[in-house]
Amino acid sequence: MVAWSTPGAAVLATAGLAGGFDMAQAVGAFMASAVLITLAGITGWFERVMNRIPMEIATALLAGVLARFGLQAFVAAQTALPLVLLMLLVYLLSRRLAARYAVVITLAVAVVYAASQGRMAWSAVTLELAQPIFTAPRFSVAAIVSLAIPLFVVTMASQNLPGVAVIRATGYDLPVSRLITLTGLATLALAPFGAFALNFSAITAAMCMGAEAHRDRSRRYTAAVSCGALYVMIGLFGAVITGLLTAFPKELVVAIAGLALLGTIANGLATALRDETHREAALITFLVTLSGVVIVGVGSAFWGVVCGSIALFVQQYRRSQAEDT
Repeated sequence: MVAWSTPGAAVLATAGLAGGFDMAQAVGAFMASAVLITLAGITGWFERVMNRIPMEIATALLAGVLARFGLQAFVAAQTALPLVLLMLLVYLLSRRLAARYAVVITLAVAVVYAASQGRMAWSAVTLELAQPIFTAPRFSVAAIVSLAIPLFVVTMASQNLPGVAVIRATGYDLPVSRLITLTGLATLALAPFGAFALNFSAITAAMCMGAEAHRDRSRRYTAAVSCGALYVMIGLFGAVITGLLTAFPKELVVAIAGLALLGTIANGLATALRDETHREAALITFLVTLSGVVIVGVGSAFWGVVCGSIALFVQQYRRSQAEDT
């Protein structure tokens, strides 16, 4: 299972906006990140290095990035309190009665409510197929530092690392380094058309590789094929989907995104804080990432990993020294 990087999109939404980069500079950063991903796969160091990074640090980073979207879901209540409260109530009831369809049911109810209040801009919806648009890259040091490096770090640590964990946990033996190389090359080729980071899927992969997909492990690939087909359909009608998102009230969009990510954020925090020996370092990673701090033009996702890794090193070094004495 391969998909776009969810935390990578969050990095672009925050660091890209803060840095004021245009699309050409962003494409240059996408390509630089793709080169780094490709090198990580070709050299095989990804498996060696990432095996040394505790899962707690990676999941804390993911939780920190996504928690910003979770917060926005409730911040939206300041300007659309009835809508957000209705969505929250429907979501909680649906989670209890039909957990699998909770987000879909919540979205449907929210759309009906917004339409009844005359808040749907249907004129923004146009029925047309998506058309690829080529954007020539423009490389800049600022974009590479602020976008490419955090995008690479987040994609590898928060998507590819959990993706490998899912692969191994479900008992599949896949050539990780070669697959990482392929995702990097695919990103490099598709970056001028807007592909910012292709990586191993984690959450969707867990669904497609689990027993729920098929009792026979050798037949579970059909779930991945079906998911890929849905990706293609969504891509072909991307203009329609974009129009729908534009037609929706902005509070509805941020609220449904935040509610949909609650489970992922909760799982990330649970994994990040489960081991007491890594708990403080994971918490530092989470808080630094959540803070949105930008230092020397580099976003909080990068500094979250740096601070968490430093904290973990100091704690482990201190512990080992104490044991020696």
